[in-house]
Amino acid sequence: MALTALMAAVVVAPAFAQSVDIAGEWGRDNQEDQDHRGPGAELGDYTGIPLNAAARRKAETWDASVLSQPEQQAKPHPAQYSMRGPQPNLRIDKVVHPVTGQLIAYTLEGFFGRADRVIWMDGRPHPSRYAEHTFAGFSTGEWVDNKLKVTTTHMKTAFVNRNGPPTSYRGVMVEYFTRHGTLLSHISFVDDPVYLDEPMVRTSEFSQRPGQHVGAAIPFETVDELGDKATGWVPSWPIGTRHEEFANRFGLPFEVTRGGAETLYPEYQKTIEALRRQAPSARR
Repeated sequence: MALTALMAAVVVAPAFAQSVDIAGEWGRDNQEDQDHRGPGAELGDYTGIPLNAAARRKAETWDASVLSQPEQQAKPHPAQYSMRGPQPNLRIDKVVHPVTGQLIAYTLEGFFGRADRVIWMDGRPHPSRYAEHTFAGFSTGEWVDNKLKVTTTHMKTAFVNRNGPPTSYRGVMVEYFTRHGTLLSHISFVDDPVYLDEPMVRTSEFSQRPGQHVGAAIPFETVDELGDKATGWVPSWPIGTRHEEFANRFGLPFEVTRGGAETLYPEYQKTIEALRRQAPSARR
């Protein structure tokens, strides 16, 4: 019996020895990101996003009143964005095999709209590209250098910020979860060949909060917020609209607020300086 128990321990142990435990209750640490992650980015603020021309055109026509449409009111935050929303305060649970104790999956719960996620850890493949796309996507995980690497596909067309910048169903997201004691670091890379010139990188921090409780999902209740609008009205700004309020409020040249891969690098500071020297034409 003792030999049998020892052999069982040897077989089961590697599944847990290869990783740290990220399960638990985790709360967001917004810090300087509060304005973006709470009320949301301002209209026209596409800084930090490697938008291409098509994404910029689509973002500039986005109108916040679209969120008042009944079919939009209950829309959850997509996987491409949900880790950055006004929540999340997360609960990460392990799903283990009832007999072997092998880790099968992690579940992430607590996102806005409750597009809660499952990260499959049992080696299953991603489905066909024709399979259903959801707000949560299809995620698989593996341990790499003591970090949980997560690859997510099959995400719906959605957004990377709540002010219009879009993502397509062809996007793929790679994430890394790293635990440092009571802190959980999250890095995401969203690669979208339709709307991004290069992968969009974000980092977020979460603190362990044992007293936190992520409750059951609460159904949305839609209400009529557009009673004065004709049936079929679609909120939008005309193509070519210049959203200059954000740039003017912070004294920035308008061009630097429009996003793009080139704006993400330190060398772009020289461009900003050149645009400032052209003022006031750069701020018209």
